[in-house]
Amino acid sequence: MTGARPRPLHPPTAAIATVDRPDQRRYELTVDGEVAGWVTYRLHEPRVTFIHTEVLPAFAGRGLAQRLAADVLDDARARGLRVRPLCPYIARYIREHPAYQDLLTGVEVRHG
Repeated sequence: MTGARPRPLHPPTAAIATVDRPDQRRYELTVDGEVAGWVTYRLHEPRVTFIHTEVLPAFAGRGLAQRLAADVLDDARARGLRVRPLCPYIARYIREHPAYQDLLTGVEVRHG
């Protein structure tokens, strides 16, 4: 989440990749090179605030929002960042996946 150069989070698998685009303050998930969804964020190290998650309707029903949530949370962990989930989807994902709860900043997770 630093610098302005897009940075793949991991090698693409099955034509699905998540990339951090710090110049746009968002992670993008692509399918066959086409943007299918994104998570917008604000970075105030050592904290990242996830604001909004969206998957385009043409890509709905494929589990891409879950993949995107896991990818951005895994990246936050790898970077040593604490997470503030203002996005209801990310907050719910954290509630449903306790392995990510240690990333929380101590601010209550929104219910959504």
